[in-house]
Amino acid sequence: MSSASLIQHALLPNQKPIPPTMSACVDHLSRTLRVPSRITRTCFSNTLSCEPTTQTPSIDHLPIPGGDSDEDVDDLWWTLRAEAERDVESEPVLRAYYAHAILSHPSLESALARHLARKLGHPDMVPADALFEIFSRVHRDDPRARAAARDDLRAARERDPACESYAHCLLNYKGFLAVQAHRVAHALWCNGRRALALLIQNRVSEVFAVDIHPGARVGRGILLDHATGVVVGETTVIGDNVSILHNVTLGGTGKASGDRHPKIGDGVLIGAGTHVLGNVRVGGGAKIGAGSVVLKEVPPRTTAVGNPAKLIGGKENPIKCERSPSLTMDHTSWSDYVI
Repeated sequence: MSSASLIQHALLPNQKPIPPTMSACVDHLSRTLRVPSRITRTCFSNTLSCEPTTQTPSIDHLPIPGGDSDEDVDDLWWTLRAEAERDVESEPVLRAYYAHAILSHPSLESALARHLARKLGHPDMVPADALFEIFSRVHRDDPRARAAARDDLRAARERDPACESYAHCLLNYKGFLAVQAHRVAHALWCNGRRALALLIQNRVSEVFAVDIHPGARVGRGILLDHATGVVVGETTVIGDNVSILHNVTLGGTGKASGDRHPKIGDGVLIGAGTHVLGNVRVGGGAKIGAGSVVLKEVPPRTTAVGNPAKLIGGKENPIKCERSPSLTMDHTSWSDYVI
């Protein structure tokens, strides 16, 4: 028996039958809800009709697709939910927190928007509910932001041995959260909403100790490991699959305006305490050793170390990285240092 038929049998004696159009709608919904897909809701009137009202739905009811494809099932989101459920089973004291942060949400975007809003909202600046709507609308309108969030989660899970699960990354990794907040601030910046973008940057700096100018362009698959003290200037460009350790500065060299910040290629690894200053390029697949100061271009797949940084193997015949350093996270294989 269909869902609509069951409802018809349950009607009170004086209650009118459900119109056929509504019956079809109920059957359609029952079939749809069997699939663990991205959940969308439409705001209906109180009358028995399948026609939506003209009322604007709240942000919770806006359809937010999951992932970067048209597939119905968002595997990463369901894996993350399963991890959260296991955490709750092992630590019941976290039940309410995990319910609010993950398990009550229909999608990764919804959970991420709410978690960021709670972290960054301030009653005297922008309340958490208002930030939630802002974050949610950017995720809804920008499929690149949705896809990038998943790539960033995978980057932390695959490259950081301390990252035990996607759920832990979503809730606790401030490098991941800072980058996701930056993606929203950058979208606002590009749409002329600069005052709000700068406020979000300021809140991220205060809460996460990560300072990324909203004008900076950041790729996908980004890992900010530990993240404390990372500073990224306005005209910086960071490619895809880049790994950056704590206390890294991608900054300018003085008061010059215009295009004045570093350009970081795909697959680059930047060690802790490194400063890359000025409009210099770090080629794809390059590695910058911890504590280095880079003032000149670093060719692709080379290793630069020191203050000022020099190429391992020399400028004429530098040693080339055979594998992507941002994926291997190998910080020391270039060194012949002994005690």
